[in-house]
Amino acid sequence: MEPISIALGLAQFVPGLTRLLMGDRAGNVADKVVKAANAVTGAGNADEALSKIKHDPELQLKLQKEMNVIVLAELEAENKQLATINATMRTEYTSGDSFVRRWRPFFGYTIAVTWFVQMSALGIVIVISPNDAPAVINAMVNLSGMWAIALAVLGVSVKKRSDDKQVSAGQTPPPGIFQNLSTLLSRNKESK
Repeated sequence: MEPISIALGLAQFVPGLTRLLMGDRAGNVADKVVKAANAVTGAGNADEALSKIKHDPELQLKLQKEMNVIVLAELEAENKQLATINATMRTEYTSGDSFVRRWRPFFGYTIAVTWFVQMSALGIVIVISPNDAPAVINAMVNLSGMWAIALAVLGVSVKKRSDDKQVSAGQTPPPGIFQNLSTLLSRNKESK
């Protein structure tokens, strides 16, 4: 089996691991998971390690301890990346250039107008030329990846703008899920 499949099989025993296996660094994380599983079980291959861990609660606990270190390291790396992104956003927000400060609203309006035009065009095709509608709908389905990225960027922009407004009003935004998870893992590490 591939390392990612083995890692997903082991994820049921390690909280927080599944999310890391869905990220950009999934391959690296999966390799670390497989190495840890092999080290914990003394197995010669990943399939054997997975089988041993599934049937032995003590090995499951040992794997969890090993994986908490890996998960914490990955979360810390992610936090550093997010801190860099946040610093960039703050710099943009305080920029003297009016476009730099307004790119998020501009992007949001652009997405809204583009969405409206696309859906209007689909409606027009369905009414005027119903025979062509399946082809147009299939073409729009092919754009779903692009829309997913654009809407994700828009969502992050809206969230960050809300956080910026809270900070400028003297309020502290509530911690996010990644910060909460990182804090929880840090406490577990310190208590052992």
